[in-house]
Amino acid sequence: MTDTPGQEREAVQPPPGQAAPEWGAGMPPGAGSPAAGYGMPQPGYGMPQPGYGIGVPPPGMYFDATSGLMLPNGTQLASVGRRIGAYFLAIPLGIVTLGIGYLIWGLVVWGRGTSPALQVLGMRCWRPQTGQVATFGTMALREIIGRIVDNILGITALVSFILFLTGKERKALHDYVAGTIVLHDPNKVLPQ
Repeated sequence: MTDTPGQEREAVQPPPGQAAPEWGAGMPPGAGSPAAGYGMPQPGYGMPQPGYGIGVPPPGMYFDATSGLMLPNGTQLASVGRRIGAYFLAIPLGIVTLGIGYLIWGLVVWGRGTSPALQVLGMRCWRPQTGQVATFGTMALREIIGRIVDNILGITALVSFILFLTGKERKALHDYVAGTIVLHDPNKVLPQ
């Protein structure tokens, strides 16, 4: 039985004819005492689950050595060329949809963690901190506030581009604002 707050540990009764083992019998010195919380720490808040630890990916994830992140199976960090392509693809998409169509399209797909240009090229925004696809609010933060920060001065656009090119996670300023990375999801494995 595991300990839960407000419950006391039940005493283990030995089989008839045998004495109860002494506390700590068979344990190395200093391995724990009743005063120290019954010895070995239990998995829970602040403790990794059994079998998982630093560098050990949970089911459905893999460790990407290039970025140093845990990413979902079937995806990869979007390449520099694909990200630059999305930037330039947004221009003709905005023109063809007369701007307002692009805005409406964006509002619809932000809830799926993407933008119109990213959607056309099979990319999605991912939040490594939560291990989930970016939400509508995160995408709004990325696409509105992040883009304002990106373009507030001529120098910030250059800084954003340099950060994007040189960073191992390939994050531009708007990605830093929203805490996102961009993944290429060719097989559509990320949840819609």
